[in-house]
Amino acid sequence: MKRTFACPGFPRLYAALSTSALGDSILLLALSMWVKTITGSNAQAGLTFLFMMVPSLIAPVFGVWIDRVRRKPLLVWGNVLSALAVLPLVLVRSESDLWIVWVVAFLYGVSFTVLPAGVNGLLKELVPDEALVDANAVLQTTKEGFRLFGPLLGAGLFAWTGGWLVAVIDAVSFFIAAVVIASIRIDETIPDQQSERVWPSLTTGVRHLGADRVLRHTLVGFGLMLLVIGFTESSIYAILDAFERPATFAGVLVTLQGVGAVIGGLTSNAIVRRIGEVGTTVLGMILLALPIGVIAWTSDLTVMLAALIVIGVSLPWLFVAVMTLVQRRTPQSIMGRVSMALEVLMGTPQAISLAVGALLVALISYRAIFLVIALVTALGAAYIAGLLRREIAADIADAPARAQATADPSAP
Repeated sequence: MKRTFACPGFPRLYAALSTSALGDSILLLALSMWVKTITGSNAQAGLTFLFMMVPSLIAPVFGVWIDRVRRKPLLVWGNVLSALAVLPLVLVRSESDLWIVWVVAFLYGVSFTVLPAGVNGLLKELVPDEALVDANAVLQTTKEGFRLFGPLLGAGLFAWTGGWLVAVIDAVSFFIAAVVIASIRIDETIPDQQSERVWPSLTTGVRHLGADRVLRHTLVGFGLMLLVIGFTESSIYAILDAFERPATFAGVLVTLQGVGAVIGGLTSNAIVRRIGEVGTTVLGMILLALPIGVIAWTSDLTVMLAALIVIGVSLPWLFVAVMTLVQRRTPQSIMGRVSMALEVLMGTPQAISLAVGALLVALISYRAIFLVIALVTALGAAYIAGLLRREIAADIADAPARAQATADPSAP
C-alpha cells in the first residue's frame, strides 16, 4: 500500500475522494429522513432512493461521453456541479418543497454514476496495474470506515439544525474535492475523438465484458449472487422480530457489519495478491454464503451477530477484486463505457432482488430466504471456480512474482 501512496498524484486523489465520501455518508441517510419528516410517509421516503437509482439505467449514455473527455477535468467539474446540485436543499421547508429533494436525489444519482467512472479512468493513469488493488482497497476501506459514523453524524446534525447544515457540509466536501483534484499534476492520455455510430458506441462496454472470457464468467457468477443478495434488505426486520428485538436494533446490525467491512477492506489487497482477483471473488462469495447459511439456521443472537461481522468482511473482498479485475483487463480508451456497463450489469440484478425480496418476505420465513441466498451465492462461486480454475491456479502460482513486484520500488 505504501507504493500506491508513492505514486505521484494518488495521495491528493485519495484526500479528495475521502473528503467527498465523508460528505456523502453524512447526507445520504439524512436525505430520506428529511422526506419522512416533512411528509410523514415511509413510501415517499423510500422513493428518494429510487430517484437516486434511475440514472444508472441510462449509464451507457454517460459512458460514451466519459471516454471522450479527460478524467481530471471531468472529476473537477463533476464535483463542482455536484456541490451546486446539493445546495438547493437549503430551500426545503415543507412538503410543498418535496420536489426539490427528489430533483437533488436524481442529480445525486447522476453524480454517483459518472464520478466513479472518472475515478476508474484516472486511477489507471496514476497507478500502475500491479498497484491498482491497493488503491481500490484503501479507497474501499475508507468508505466503509465513514459508514460507521457518517450516517449517525448526519442524523444528529439533522435533528439539531434541520437538513440545511447537512446539505452545506456535503456541498463543501464536493468543492474541496474539486480543488484538490485540480491541483494534481498529470499528463493524461488524449481521449479518442473518433466518431462511431450510436449503437456500437453505446454497447462497447457490454461487448468488451462479454468478449473477455475471464470477465464474462466472473460477472455471470457474481451476477447470480447479486440476484439474491437484495433479499437481505427486505428480511432484516423479520430477523429482528424472530430475535424479539426492536426496529432500532437494526443500527447495531449495520454497525457490526460495518466493523467487518473495515476489516475486509484492510485485508482485501493481501488476499488479492495471494490468490488473484478471480480467486478472491470465489473466496469472498464462499465467505458470504457461509454466514448467511448460519443466520438461516441459528437461534442464538450472539452467533447471528458474529455471522454479520463475517458478512461484512466478505463484501470489500468481492468488490475490490471485481473492480480491480475490470480495471486491469480494460483499455483506457473504453474505461468509461465499461464502467457504465458494469454499473448496469450490477445495478439491475440488485434492483430485481430488492423487488423480489419484498414479495418473498411476505410469503415465506426469513430462514428460507437466507437459505436461498446462501445456496445461490455458493452456486455462483462454484460456477466461477469451475470455469476459471486454470486462471485461479495460475494467479496463485504467480503470487511470489506479484509480491516481488510490489516490494521492489523500481519495478515497472
